[in-house]
Amino acid sequence: MKLGTMAWLLAAALLMPLAATATGVRIVGEHLPPSSMMEGNVVVGRETLKVREIMARAGIVYSIELLPWKRAYALALRELDTCIFSTTRTQEREAQFRWIGPLNEAEWVLYGLAERRLALRTLDDAHGLTIGTVLGDARDDYLRQRGLNVAAVTQEWLNPQKLLMGRIDLWAVGMAVGSKPFAGKEWENKVVPLLTFNRVQTYLACNRQLPEAQAAAMQRAASAMRRDGSMAREQLR
Repeated sequence: MKLGTMAWLLAAALLMPLAATATGVRIVGEHLPPSSMMEGNVVVGRETLKVREIMARAGIVYSIELLPWKRAYALALRELDTCIFSTTRTQEREAQFRWIGPLNEAEWVLYGLAERRLALRTLDDAHGLTIGTVLGDARDDYLRQRGLNVAAVTQEWLNPQKLLMGRIDLWAVGMAVGSKPFAGKEWENKVVPLLTFNRVQTYLACNRQLPEAQAAAMQRAASAMRRDGSMAREQLR
């Protein structure tokens, strides 16, 4: 995405009439820098910009906000014309949403404290250790189903704090392939990747009652962005 386009999308978000958002598509996500975060009163971030461009290309009025993940997920399941990003597409979730994307390819990685020098070759090696997750997240479900001991929180930013304090042994992180999610954090060199345990794709997941014409327009926009390289360019920001 060119810088001018990005600036236009942010300006459009600020100027969107409140009356228009009430009748448009409601898009929800979670606070998860650098993918989605607040800048003043505007939701920004790498994945946020992809969603904004999809909606702009599709010509659909929308609002966008950040909530705790479990609440956002419940809203998308329950409320007409509501979508959630960035959502891992799994077999268990397949019939629950209309899927727009993919937005990104992601890896699920177990991180631990560098000073502990833990060694993991498979998930079986993590049995007996406590893994930090987010309540209702696909990683949380995946690990629970395999008998791992998880300690779920309502918001992701709590997990690095718990890891640094020794309240969990591992942290299950979802990250864009090739990204450096902790670059610039004061604790960046204190945590290390120990095991990549899954590779998935993430989507904009919409309520099943979203009108088919809108879903089709959004999917055409997402597909065009993949063809013209817009999706890949945003992943590198």
